[in-house]
Amino acid sequence: MVSLWGSKNGDGQHNEPDNANDEENSQHQSRQSRDADERTRLLPPRGDGYLDPDDPAVSPYNLFTVRAVRYVCVLFLIISFLWWVLLLVSIFVSPPMMHSRGSGFFDFSFTTLTVGNLLIGLLFFSIPSKAMEISSLVIAGLLLLDMIIVLAVQRLRSEEGWVGIASVIWATAMALYNVMSDRVVAWGKQEEEERLTGRKETRRTLREWCAVLTATVIMIVMIVITLFLTATLILRSRDASLKPPGERYYVDGDKYKLHLACVGDVTFDAHHKKNPTVLVEAGEYPFEDTMDDWIYGAYQNGTIGRYCYYDRPGFAWSDNAPSPHSAGMTSDALSEALAKAGEEGPWVLVSAGVGSIYSRIFSSRHVRDIHGLLLIDGLHEDLLHRIGSPRRGFVLWGRGIISPLGYDRLFGAIFKGRTREDRVYGKSAYQAGKFIKAKLQENLVANSLTKNEVSQARNIQTPNTPLVVVSSGIEVRRDKEWERKQEDLTKITDNLLSWDVVNRAPHRVWLTLEGRTILEKRLGELVQAK
Repeated sequence: MVSLWGSKNGDGQHNEPDNANDEENSQHQSRQSRDADERTRLLPPRGDGYLDPDDPAVSPYNLFTVRAVRYVCVLFLIISFLWWVLLLVSIFVSPPMMHSRGSGFFDFSFTTLTVGNLLIGLLFFSIPSKAMEISSLVIAGLLLLDMIIVLAVQRLRSEEGWVGIASVIWATAMALYNVMSDRVVAWGKQEEEERLTGRKETRRTLREWCAVLTATVIMIVMIVITLFLTATLILRSRDASLKPPGERYYVDGDKYKLHLACVGDVTFDAHHKKNPTVLVEAGEYPFEDTMDDWIYGAYQNGTIGRYCYYDRPGFAWSDNAPSPHSAGMTSDALSEALAKAGEEGPWVLVSAGVGSIYSRIFSSRHVRDIHGLLLIDGLHEDLLHRIGSPRRGFVLWGRGIISPLGYDRLFGAIFKGRTREDRVYGKSAYQAGKFIKAKLQENLVANSLTKNEVSQARNIQTPNTPLVVVSSGIEVRRDKEWERKQEDLTKITDNLLSWDVVNRAPHRVWLTLEGRTILEKRLGELVQAK
């Protein structure tokens, strides 16, 4: 009996563990046979029912609000990029209704800043930080100030047009959106951490710290760029208060304004015939800082009784013209401005350097009103390739892209005492975006449209027009091709009064006393010529 119960109890003790092992093996095989899906835990569950903070399932993307903010940010980036491409194209070819009377480089800069701002926001979207939020807020504040400046200053408002205004408003709005999205992601991250882990996570991985550091450095650079943009806008608003000596006239279907000024009164000779007015075409730089002194000196000395001058599109007080823009288009704009001002010939055309191309085209289109031509070390049409080279165009484009930063203009204003006059038409005028845009437009069509126009002008030019050519002795000795082309310029009419090579004179012949004396003498002869 005892042995019987002992045998029975012993069997029961051995069978129960076998059954338990069978059940565990069966469950293990069942777990192995089931495929992993999105609900499968990546880390073992904690005993308190919460996920581990490092579980990838703990993400702000779980919230629809956060995902929606990201999708909208991507949409804004696509829109900004398309606008950026359109503005890039408009620098070279102005689309209909998109011409701005300014350089167009400011619009491009604000849009580039917008694209960069949105791109940084997307790259570091899931890693919000206080540094990122503060940086975005600073950029938004500076852009808001830029928007106020552009809208408040009438000259800036008219130069930038609706394209520039829209660009700065969009940049401001996107900067504010970046601030808002950073706050939303930070809120979503905290919500999900509290819901899934039971507490707000304060730790960061090494990867996250590197991302925060990278984003902060980039945002600091963008703050510096925005500061430069703002400072340059303030400088431009200061320069806008400088009044032009003449008037600005709408030309080319009211697309832009051209500055024109005249000095002296209309006079008549003994036969009641109107005396000619000298019409001055500046060279590579604005008239006010180059030729004004000696022309005004000739006027003061009584050599000439009256003269007019203008600023080519993009120079000094004139707006930029739509692209592309050739020398012939400038001559047409000048004709329109003269007509609106009530100015009539006869004209003695005085031009220097590349300005000789413009005056020759103007002469061919007003053959009956031209009393004489004075070319001062003028550029020959066969040498237009020098200003139309692709390399020069690329350099001008690069300078234009960074011109809104205005670092050189700011440095000159702060440390060199550069004035409004220096920046508008003087020593620092070449640093302005408008001037660079004008030079880029000149470069793009110099060897095509402009060359064709001046070649046609040579055929149209009346052969009996009095002509004087004054050349730089330094340039003639330095460049034999320049010497040959100067000689060829003496043949554009059959009525050459004089060809003078001023021995020690530079390209700006009037800078030497000998050059100035010869120029004034020859100008007087042209005015008195019959």
